[in-house]
Amino acid sequence: MEAIRKSAMKKNQFHLLATRRFLPLFATQALGALNDNLFKNALIVLIIFRIAEQAGLNGQVLVTAAAGIFILPFFLFSATAGQLADKFEKSTMIRWIKTAEVVIMGLGAASFWFADVYLMIFVLFLMGVQSAFFGPVKYSILPDHLSQDELIGGNAFIEAGTFLSILLGTIAGGLLILGENGDVIVSSAVIGLALAGLATSFAIPQAPAPDPDLKLNLNLAGETWKIVRQASGQRSILLSILGISWFWLLGATFLAQFPAFAKDVIGADETVVTLFLTLFSLGIALGSLLCNRILKGEISAKYAPFGAVGMSIFIADLYFISDGRGAASQSLIGALVFLKDADNWRIMFDLVAIAVCGGLFIVPLYAILQSRSEVSHRSRVIAANNIINALFMVTGAVAATGMLAAGFSVPHVFLALAVGNGVVAIFVCGLLSPP
Repeated sequence: MEAIRKSAMKKNQFHLLATRRFLPLFATQALGALNDNLFKNALIVLIIFRIAEQAGLNGQVLVTAAAGIFILPFFLFSATAGQLADKFEKSTMIRWIKTAEVVIMGLGAASFWFADVYLMIFVLFLMGVQSAFFGPVKYSILPDHLSQDELIGGNAFIEAGTFLSILLGTIAGGLLILGENGDVIVSSAVIGLALAGLATSFAIPQAPAPDPDLKLNLNLAGETWKIVRQASGQRSILLSILGISWFWLLGATFLAQFPAFAKDVIGADETVVTLFLTLFSLGIALGSLLCNRILKGEISAKYAPFGAVGMSIFIADLYFISDGRGAASQSLIGALVFLKDADNWRIMFDLVAIAVCGGLFIVPLYAILQSRSEVSHRSRVIAANNIINALFMVTGAVAATGMLAAGFSVPHVFLALAVGNGVVAIFVCGLLSPP
């Protein structure tokens, strides 16, 4: 038996895709992330290019409000979601959550059909609720079905799948919604993806409830504070949560700044924005998959500080190559023209390198969070992580907006991230001590 276990450790993470213990969960998660981003970007593009103007509304204000509305449920319902995931059998919970997604996307299709922006935003809120409930059970079920030496590989696939789904959903949503019969195509797609996710969820093996006698506390504020305080009680858990939350702040800020960086700094159009998004997403996926190969299944943060330092170095280089640069002419260049300039290859290399280092940084932190939290409280610990993730992302968005409003450029925002990331690297070194 020991020989079999050691043999499994030597395998790369791709063997997980041939197991029922992992593949259905991976497919369910990837389909859900794809659906979320398909709907969100279709909504954003529709608001900016069609609905806001027709209704006499401010499109940028609506888009900003929509982003906040999607994140709000993570503050409101994560505590309840964590309790439910600790109290009930997890595969059944996932199926109920995916059933809710089918209903929500049915409403989403109706919102596109009637071009009702307020219904669209309400659907976005419901999507946030569904994501808030899915997060704790998605991450807490992994240790139930994977061995300790498979957790790094499993988390690597989850992170790679998430960012590739963000990429595909974002591109598809923008391309499809404004085309001929775009509302019908997107409506059909979101319902179809929701049904596919529900179908794959039925193949997820059962995971017994870790604390079936748990009494639910429906005091949202009180329980939120309680689970965050409990999660903060163990040093390695707290450092992992802070590291993960910083990564999402950094990633969300980069994704949000790509349009302004391309247009105002590079002088490029939306095809270059898509190129940046593609490079960044593929880099995260590559870094995540490389992580298991480097660690060989060992749950350790020994390379996470190097990932953090690498991110700082390449973000700083991105600042130096782009600071002071401005659009050369009034006409915006496309991706093909952008690629012909050798100086731009350094920008692309930096984006990929930042993302690869990010993948190396984030994957072991999730594995540490899962492996070092108590089984009976694991889902609530992950719920606390989701709450702090959301807080960091909102803080990052407010800080970036404040810097830009004060006259700083996008490269200056990147420089601030590089400096902040250097501080994070020091804190993450604390994870190198024994649990």
